[in-house]
Amino acid sequence: MAGALDGKVGLIVGVANKRSIAWAIAQAAAREGATLVLTYQDRFAEHLQDLAATLTPAPTLLPCDVQDDAQIDAVFAAIAATHGGLDFVVHGAAFAPRDEITNPFTQTSREGFRIALDVSAYSLIALARGAKPLFEARGGGSIVTLSYLGAERVFPNYNVMGVAKAALESSVRYLAADLGPANIRVNAVSAGPIKTLAAAGIGGFSTILGVVRERAPLRRTVEASEVAEAAVFLLGSGASGITGEVMMVDSGYHVVGM
Repeated sequence: MAGALDGKVGLIVGVANKRSIAWAIAQAAAREGATLVLTYQDRFAEHLQDLAATLTPAPTLLPCDVQDDAQIDAVFAAIAATHGGLDFVVHGAAFAPRDEITNPFTQTSREGFRIALDVSAYSLIALARGAKPLFEARGGGSIVTLSYLGAERVFPNYNVMGVAKAALESSVRYLAADLGPANIRVNAVSAGPIKTLAAAGIGGFSTILGVVRERAPLRRTVEASEVAEAAVFLLGSGASGITGEVMMVDSGYHVVGM
C-alpha cells in the first residue's frame, strides 16, 4: 500500500538530535514514502549523520544556517539539480539567546530580539520564497512549521520566544494568502510541551509539564510522534483544502480556562 507521501520530495529544517520534533516528522514522512532532504547546522552534523543512517531511503544532508541567505539559496539549488522540484517543507528552526529567555522580558535586548525573530520567524519566509519555484514545478506544495501556545499566552521563562512564535503564526497566515494562488499551502502545528533540546533552556519546564498533565482534557502531555502524525496529515493530500491554520496538538490543554 502506498504511503501518504509516496513519491514526494520534502525538505526538513531544524533537526538537532533524536528528541527534535523535526526528527519525529522526518521519521514519519520517510515511513510514508517521502524522499527527504535534511539540513543541519555544523554543531549538529554528527548527530544528524547518525540519525539519517536509520532512514530508508537515505536522505540527502545539506548544511544550512537559516540566517544566511546564500546557504538557503544553495540548499534549493541542490534540490533543483537533483530532484527538479519539491513537494513539501517542514520548518522547525527556532532559537533565542539564553539571556533573552532567563532575564525579565523588559530586559530583552535589541540584538536578542532580532536574533529570535530572524531565526524563529523570518526563516520561514526565506524558506517559502526559496521553495516557491520548486513547488510550482510540481504544481503546488505544502509548508508546515512548528509553534507553541506561548504565541498566544504568557508562559514563565518563554519571553521573547513567545513573541517570535506569535510572529511565526502571523507569517503562516500571510504566506498562506500570498502563496495560495500557486496551490501552495502553509500551516502550523502548535505542539504541547515536549522535552526537546530547546525546552531544556526554559526554566521551570518540568512545572509546565506537570500543569499540562493535571489540567489537559486528556490528562497527559503529547509525544513527538503525535505531533509528527499531525504534520504528515497537513503535508499530504488529505489536507488539500487546509491552509493558514494553526493545528493544536496539546492534549486539549489550550481549551481549558482553569
